[in-house]
Amino acid sequence: MPVLPLIDLMLLSGWTALLVGFVLKVIHLTTSYRPAIVGLTPIDFLLMGVAAMLFAIALAARTWVKTQEPTAAAIRRRDETLEAWNALKGQETEAAAAAVAADVIATGTSGGNDAPGS
Repeated sequence: MPVLPLIDLMLLSGWTALLVGFVLKVIHLTTSYRPAIVGLTPIDFLLMGVAAMLFAIALAARTWVKTQEPTAAAIRRRDETLEAWNALKGQETEAAAAAVAADVIATGTSGGNDAPGS
């Protein structure tokens, strides 16, 4: 699905924003320096991280709901059933061909016209 890389990117950016905010907050608590990156404080990074993660969850939920649609699920089940049926028929055909080959080996006949002089 083409949406999965976007979900991964949103999760990565959310965790990165939380990590940067955590580092800024640790610096803020342990020193008298009040750090800000491009004017963004630790709470701003927290809000960005939360927003990115909520967006990723919303995308994942939307994708999941789309796959659970009745029409799409029915089409998927139909396709899976047809694939299983074709695979089963293929195995039966292979088994029949193997039985014919074993009969030919056992009897020495090909099942064709075995009359002398032909």
